[in-house]
Amino acid sequence: MSADERMPLPAESPDPVVEPPTADVAAADEASALPGVHRGGYLRLPTAPVAVTRESAPAEPGTDDDAPPVVAQWLMPEPEPQHRGLAAWALAFSIGGLVVSLFVGWGFPIGLVGVISAILALRRPLESRAMAVWALVIGVMSIVYSAGWLLYAAGRITAGG
Repeated sequence: MSADERMPLPAESPDPVVEPPTADVAAADEASALPGVHRGGYLRLPTAPVAVTRESAPAEPGTDDDAPPVVAQWLMPEPEPQHRGLAAWALAFSIGGLVVSLFVGWGFPIGLVGVISAILALRRPLESRAMAVWALVIGVMSIVYSAGWLLYAAGRITAGG
């Protein structure tokens, strides 16, 4: 027996009929409105202007309605004073670099720090210009002495083998 023989063909069904709701089904009330429907409460749009409730203006000079002085709430912070002492540090590094470069050739980084600090100190308005100039000169001398030591050592290595 085939599958077609076992199952009878359904008779043509009538058009679907929608029955009215029964008594146990409650109709939706007004509280269950569609999403996005206004349900009371705030009536002003979020971007609407706010109404001015009281107008205020400065009092006329010489009247009794002189307002108390306004206390400044947003003051700029006092600028930090520039610190002094960079020229002294530059001089200390330059002297240290000179002392080291008199004995070894690897003292040039100390002199280089002294020279850079002296140049920065010359650009600052509160630093001692004389001290910064001395630091610059001594720092350059320490770099030159270090370079002399390094050249001497390089010559000794190639000559002596």
